[in-house]
Amino acid sequence: MLQNIVGAITGDSNGSKKIKCVSGECKKITGSVVLMKKNVLDFNDFHASLLDRVHELFGHGVSLQLISSVTSESENGLQGKVGEPAYLEDWITTIAPLTPGDSAFKVTFDWNEEIGIPGAFIIKNNHHSEFYLKTLTLEDVPGQGRIHFVCNSWVYPAKHYKKDRIFFANKTFLPHETPMPLRKYREEELENLRGDGKGELQEWDRVYDYAYYNDLGDPKKGPKYVRPILGGSSEYPYPRRGRTGRAPAESDPNYESRLSLLMSLNIYVPRDERFGHLKMSDFLAYALKSIAQFLKPELEALFDSTPNEFDSFDDILKLYEGGIKLPDGPLLDNVMKNIPFEMLKEIFRTDGERLFKFPMPQVIKESKTAWRTDEEFGREMLAGINPVIIRRLEEFPPKSKLNNKQYGNQNSSITEDHIKNNLDGLTVDEALKNNKLYILDHHDTVMPYLRRINATSTKTYASRTLLFLKADETLKPLAIELSLPHPEGDQFGAVSKVCTPAEDGVEGSIWLLAKAYVGVVDSGVHQLISHWLHTHATIEPIVIATNRQLSVLHPIHKLLHPHFRDTMNINAVARQILINAGGLLEFTVFPAKYSMEMTSIAYKSWNFREQALPEDLKKRGIAVEDPKAPHGLSLLIKDYPFAVDGLEIWSAIREWVKDYCSFYYETDDMVIKDPELQSWWKEIREVGHGDKKEEPWWPKMHTREELIESCTIIIWIASALHAAINFGQYPYGGYLPNRPSISRRFLPEKDTPEYEELKSNPEKAFLKTITAQLQTVLGISLIEILSRHASDEVYLGQRDTPEWTTDEKPLEAFKQFGKKLEKIEEGIIEMNKDVQLKNRVGPVLMTYTLLVPSSEVGLTGRGIPNSVSI
Repeated sequence: MLQNIVGAITGDSNGSKKIKCVSGECKKITGSVVLMKKNVLDFNDFHASLLDRVHELFGHGVSLQLISSVTSESENGLQGKVGEPAYLEDWITTIAPLTPGDSAFKVTFDWNEEIGIPGAFIIKNNHHSEFYLKTLTLEDVPGQGRIHFVCNSWVYPAKHYKKDRIFFANKTFLPHETPMPLRKYREEELENLRGDGKGELQEWDRVYDYAYYNDLGDPKKGPKYVRPILGGSSEYPYPRRGRTGRAPAESDPNYESRLSLLMSLNIYVPRDERFGHLKMSDFLAYALKSIAQFLKPELEALFDSTPNEFDSFDDILKLYEGGIKLPDGPLLDNVMKNIPFEMLKEIFRTDGERLFKFPMPQVIKESKTAWRTDEEFGREMLAGINPVIIRRLEEFPPKSKLNNKQYGNQNSSITEDHIKNNLDGLTVDEALKNNKLYILDHHDTVMPYLRRINATSTKTYASRTLLFLKADETLKPLAIELSLPHPEGDQFGAVSKVCTPAEDGVEGSIWLLAKAYVGVVDSGVHQLISHWLHTHATIEPIVIATNRQLSVLHPIHKLLHPHFRDTMNINAVARQILINAGGLLEFTVFPAKYSMEMTSIAYKSWNFREQALPEDLKKRGIAVEDPKAPHGLSLLIKDYPFAVDGLEIWSAIREWVKDYCSFYYETDDMVIKDPELQSWWKEIREVGHGDKKEEPWWPKMHTREELIESCTIIIWIASALHAAINFGQYPYGGYLPNRPSISRRFLPEKDTPEYEELKSNPEKAFLKTITAQLQTVLGISLIEILSRHASDEVYLGQRDTPEWTTDEKPLEAFKQFGKKLEKIEEGIIEMNKDVQLKNRVGPVLMTYTLLVPSSEVGLTGRGIPNSVSI
């Protein structure tokens, strides 16, 4: 625009008013735009990229218009005035690198007093392909100086949008504090993100909406692939997932149609929730290694025709020392021809002969046999990958909470005689009173499904494990109860066996098998409930509600946004290839087709307040309130690494959240009168977790304290809790004998061939009982993927955008949060050196590092990412 043209005010396409310059009144504002072009190599988009360059030769391709934060148009709903378009300069000569990277462009805006201080801008992409807009920085704005816009969003060609793309400066405003010219833009942006609930959503759509889990089953494949719809009923309550809008299934309109195998990773999530370049490439490389979505049918046929068993523990070690040699033949050829070249490089040695060579799991790195000890068995309940189940025993014998009219007597059959000689001189009553008895109780979770589960190839038990807390703070197992439904019907109660510790002979082999059955049940409960349900599934509706009800200008949006990164994407991938009917999870955990149904039943007892670590520990009887103790709690098991480290992390998060929220909310009244905040909380309770909306334990969100506690819980779940139960999967469970995921036969009875085999060849009998070779290979492949840190991960105490707010006090508080986490990390490392803290290392000589905040890339067994990102 030439400066000597006399300006006039004219309407543009969105009804806003554009301000043109009048000679002598205009100034220039220079800006810098950082974006990432749609990369040719990564995205196979050469045609569109070429058209973009041609288009630039004949006109401007990307325009930006500043929106005033001080001057409104009364005839247009008091929206801020909009300036003249400015265009990115030198698009053609700014070459996108061959690998993902940033490109910087200059942009020059006309400015006059009617614009004043810009508070937002409109961007229009008239190219043929999208780009990832990172930032816009304006320099020397009159009356303001530098203004920075953090965008971090994909911008598609303008033809795809019904509303212009708008980005706000990185200032933070409660709704009533928002400058009047920006308020309508703020409201309209949220309306746009909510969508209209109609139609199939496309990749450029930015709609956050809810749906039931009605996309796991595939009725067109037959009854074997039918699964109950989760969510929307009292029988199968569930958190909501992101809506895709795909058409109903032809065979049953209550179900959503599923994507084809080739499209399985293209399931809809809002574009900004999808993995970035680096994360997607990392994820795909290791996901392909799992070979599930391509090769599972062929591998099943191969293993069925040439059944392979591990004959000894040494056979399993070959997985880490050389791989498995598969037999030659036409079935192997069929497998081979389906393997893409990239996958060949991932799963073959350089000699091209052996499949499935895996890294050495930490649990057997220093000792190949220490995993078998009772001390390690007990330690992993406190410092393993599922340290959130163990609780203090408050009555003996343990009792069931199952309906006795439906299930009969399900109370424990463990007697005092089973354990009295192993209580270090105490009676059972004395041990109870002295807080010495603990239990890992999976009985009630499993028993209602056990008859159906055992009708499949799985053969397992509902389990209870009693443990004694020794003077050195280690847990000594006392007895394992293995229960089955009564053969004459559920109403007749349970049929149980009680196993007690033994080291030698056939009794020692039976004890090792009993611990394996506990491992089978615990690994399934861990993967399905502790991991999937309590982190992935419960966080997703909170992600959706935050984007629908809290503006990007809102302080709570800015606080929580980093803790939602990649969650919707990984959950969408999981629905397509992991937790779906016939998916990898069903294939590798003991409940098989009943897996997700079991998580729905577990959700009935889910309580938001109890996700707070202190509340969880008190509920499980592991801690008691003590105002004089650190964090206000006294642990009854002092050397409980998950709890000790977790309370440090929890308190640091809470302190940070308190400092942050207190800066923006000076009184409780401000919380109550914040319409966006109240709509957000109402939607989380009544829609996102709508099947639990009547529960009395939801905070009312009437006070600052309730806001602080709720945000702390959300951040804890998404970051530290998920890290503690996710990134140890391969270090502990990559060696299947330590944590088998399936059992295939029951304990052998005396005077049977199986019993004789147990006496003569206990290793072979053990391995015939637990996970078969095919499930072992695929299960290890899966948890190797889930245990890896991506190359672009952002950890607790870090932000991927340093200038995420302009408010100095929150920035300083966040800096102090980071320093606090560094001190916690140093403390954990020091505690791991203390030989008196036996549960921090254990017989396997593997330090507990799952709650160490920082990490490198890969299989590290440490690190707390900000979000549920894998």
